[in-house]
Amino acid sequence: MDKQSLSTTISHVFVGKVRAFGPKEQTSAINKTLVLGAVKVHSLGLEGDEQADLRVHGGVEKAIHYYPAEHYQKLQETFPHIEFNAGSFGENLSSVGITEKEVCLGDIFQLGSAKVQLSQGRQPCWKLNHKFGEKTMAKTVQSLGVIGWYYRVLEDGVVKAGDSLTLLERPCPEANLDRIFNVLHRDTLNFDELEALAPLEIIPENWRRTFEKRLAKREVEDSSKRLEGPLNS
Repeated sequence: MDKQSLSTTISHVFVGKVRAFGPKEQTSAINKTLVLGAVKVHSLGLEGDEQADLRVHGGVEKAIHYYPAEHYQKLQETFPHIEFNAGSFGENLSSVGITEKEVCLGDIFQLGSAKVQLSQGRQPCWKLNHKFGEKTMAKTVQSLGVIGWYYRVLEDGVVKAGDSLTLLERPCPEANLDRIFNVLHRDTLNFDELEALAPLEIIPENWRRTFEKRLAKREVEDSSKRLEGPLNS
């Protein structure tokens, strides 16, 4: 899709509260509630939305979680015994028409009356396994690249279902999100790609450290704790 025509219509807006969730008394806000009207957008996300573990979710850099709704069809084919619907992965925004293949880190979008910037991709974790009762869910989401991403908020505003999400600027076309996910999770020791991506200023610092460690050690880090968590411990 040409970046000049990159636009979609938001089909669903969700917010959620922190509640008991994990097998070892962890908490989460992965279970979201559909918002029927307009909701305010501010620097920490959507009004009424919460996050449990602020080390890895929420905050200014992960204010709004977007998940492409078409990914659920691929997951439905992989897990036919599970019913997937918009909002299943704890996203705030859902629509069809824009995936990781079409967006880049740093992309600036008009979202309703707000302005947002794609800040980084989601790193799937064990909470998906627990929610669906499927111990390979997070690992499968990661390997398929159906991950979704986060926005930071540049200008406050409001958003509701039916509003447009439209690309305004693309400062770093080299930082295609699917390209980055490919080297993060699939082609993990592609040293040419690691060397090309690591210096980009738009790359989040935690990903940059990962790339640099792989280049230095020539090995992939252990992500089993993030992907498996307490379900298998």
